[in-house]
Amino acid sequence: MENKKYYPEEDEIDLLELWQVIVKRKKMIIIMVVAAVFLTAFLSLFMTNIYQSKTMIIPITPRDAGRGGTMSMLAEQFGGLAAMGISTPGAASASEIVNLLKSNILREKIITKYHLLPVLFYDQYNWETKKWKIEEEGPSFSINPFKLIGKLVALVRPADPGAPKKEDDGIPGIWDGLRALKTIVNVNHDIKENSITLSVDLYDPEQAKKIVEYFLQTLTDHMSFEAKRVALTNRKYLESQLNETSDPLIKQKIYNLIAQQIETSMMSEVKENFAFKVIDPPMTPDLKIKPRRSIMVILAFMTALFIGILAAFFLEFLEKAKKKQEEEKTV
Repeated sequence: MENKKYYPEEDEIDLLELWQVIVKRKKMIIIMVVAAVFLTAFLSLFMTNIYQSKTMIIPITPRDAGRGGTMSMLAEQFGGLAAMGISTPGAASASEIVNLLKSNILREKIITKYHLLPVLFYDQYNWETKKWKIEEEGPSFSINPFKLIGKLVALVRPADPGAPKKEDDGIPGIWDGLRALKTIVNVNHDIKENSITLSVDLYDPEQAKKIVEYFLQTLTDHMSFEAKRVALTNRKYLESQLNETSDPLIKQKIYNLIAQQIETSMMSEVKENFAFKVIDPPMTPDLKIKPRRSIMVILAFMTALFIGILAAFFLEFLEKAKKKQEEEKTV
């Protein structure tokens, strides 16, 4: 005899039965879907529109800056001078520019120079009185248990003398601004094209454009200042070496290097296209990038439908289990 396997009927998947379960619980599913869609659409109306302004820059190479011949020749002839402590301020690499754009030192300059804290924390600032709202309202009592516990711990625990002093409670400081910039500023480096894209996502399209411009201006000022400082340091060192050598050939080469430092210092004063070139200047965006309300509603619809169907099957399972349990009791 052939061994035949028999499977219980209840273990088989009956598509018709599944459809009947959905139809049976359709009212519950429809209510869940409609509620989720309307709630998502309603909440999305209160979400702040975010606009993006961006720019594209590329690093300036020595040849692009018109300094390729002299500087390249001197670099080849005096490559060994790097071991003597002389750095040659030339064009910055893309990675150096990217790291500067992401650095706290550059961003702190931007926040301080252009007074960005009110812009970054606009909901905490009164633009009419030019004061923080907490300064006008005075200290308030918070019922937040975590804040209350934190205050109690601060009273009991002795103060750390080495800890930095914090700003007034509720008023944003430099570190708050740095963290805020980190969430709205994006820096991307395209290695293949050797280009850098800087973008700012903000609630105000005009302010987004301005912040991108602040980054470009501050980056230019910082890099030109550093190049001038390094060139001046190198020049002083090279001039001191003139008195220590009597070889006329070496002296001539040192004079050439000094001329290079003077050239670099003069180029840094120009600033325009000194270390990088702006390929695509920032513009005021006319369309928001988020929230994407239509996509949010579609996702809410699909998610609610999926959860509703699962809930229908779960309730049907509970109902069958309860009915089976009652039948066993009657037997």
